[in-house]
Amino acid sequence: MQGVEKKYITPEELKKHNKAGDLWISIQGKVYNVTDWAKDHPGGDVPILNLAGQDVTDAFIAYHPGTAWQYLDKFFTGYHLKDYNVSEVSKDYRKLCFEFAKMGLFEKKEHVTLYTLSSVAAMFAMVVYGVLKCTSVWAHLGSALLLGLLWMQSTYVGHDSGHYEVMSSREYNKFAQILCGNCLTGISIAWWKWTHNAHHIACNSLDYDPDLQHIPVFAVSSRFFTSMKSYFYDRCLKFDALSRFLVSYQHWTFYPVLCFARLNLYLQTFLLLFSWRRNVPDRAYNIAGILVFWTWFPLLVSCLPNWPERVMFVVASMAACSIQHLQFCLNHFSANVYVGPPSGNDWFEKQTSGTLDISCSSWMDWFFGGLQFQLEHHLFPRLPRAQLRKVSPLVIDLCKKHGLPYRSLSFIEANIWTLKTLRTAALQARDHTIPPQNLLWEAFHTHG
Repeated sequence: MQGVEKKYITPEELKKHNKAGDLWISIQGKVYNVTDWAKDHPGGDVPILNLAGQDVTDAFIAYHPGTAWQYLDKFFTGYHLKDYNVSEVSKDYRKLCFEFAKMGLFEKKEHVTLYTLSSVAAMFAMVVYGVLKCTSVWAHLGSALLLGLLWMQSTYVGHDSGHYEVMSSREYNKFAQILCGNCLTGISIAWWKWTHNAHHIACNSLDYDPDLQHIPVFAVSSRFFTSMKSYFYDRCLKFDALSRFLVSYQHWTFYPVLCFARLNLYLQTFLLLFSWRRNVPDRAYNIAGILVFWTWFPLLVSCLPNWPERVMFVVASMAACSIQHLQFCLNHFSANVYVGPPSGNDWFEKQTSGTLDISCSSWMDWFFGGLQFQLEHHLFPRLPRAQLRKVSPLVIDLCKKHGLPYRSLSFIEANIWTLKTLRTAALQARDHTIPPQNLLWEAFHTHG
């Protein structure tokens, strides 16, 4: 019997379905209408909004397990993408994903979560003991520094649980997210998912990646001097006199600001959870978790004998945790940037362009939470951190094969690159006679 003739849609026609209320995507040449699904998407609606109107096969493979494919049929429009072609880079990337799945790497978590949570529990007990039972100011300072390390390790578990299930069930995984994010660190897992998924999809896009949008304090590119629009926050990132002044000295203020970066994360958490304009998944659980943090943390600080020690404790704990904030900046600030929405057709290329790895010995993997392998994590976000070092040589080989950058710097080198990037933008901000530069100028002056 003769088969049903396929219906086709051109890439230009598909591109028209890229706005809220009309969201179509293509996966392996089949076109799906995900308009109604966007609001229920576990990863939020931002990734779909950013990638709608194009083929998103590589991004779909990166973020979804094999079991997700069975749910696509109900969204199928009946159309296939005309002239659907797959680049050689994408072919090799998909082959690598298939090989990892065949080897079971996405399921091999190697008890990392158990060990990390155990260390977090032990550190929490030592912090409480140091504050309540010790009278020495040095013991209190040590407790503060240990609390900062606790926040780092707890954040890594929250990060892992946001990308893949670290527990035995989805319910326990959600509990781990609320516990390690909201209850222990005071930063909402809902806020993290909202911003972090957008960052992964639009890695180092100046107007779509929220992790680069730090006006008025920081600017990694002179393109921010045009007061560009943030499509993530849906507002103008105004580059005014205050921004010019602060950016002009950003290479000097970079480290001091990072010491207090958590204050901004607390603020962003409250702004999201108590804003009713956005649909926040598990809002009640997130608010309850935040209340837990803002109960135990102030109570613990209040147990210190005087106000100077209390201030010291808060500042020292935040300063210790700033190493983690620094790490996230090192991974991206000095990498290549671009302007515009992400493209689904160059997934591998965009990730290699916008990330830097931090080289270190294997015994330091626990300290960096595996995220020193930033490129590997961006390419395979569902891959447990215990596997990132193992797959790194394969990623290096694939980058070499296709002439793509693979940059792995020492911690000191990464700091130098980041400071150079910030200094370049700072000097440009000081010169009022220099107009905003174009993308060609940026290409010649961006590290990497």
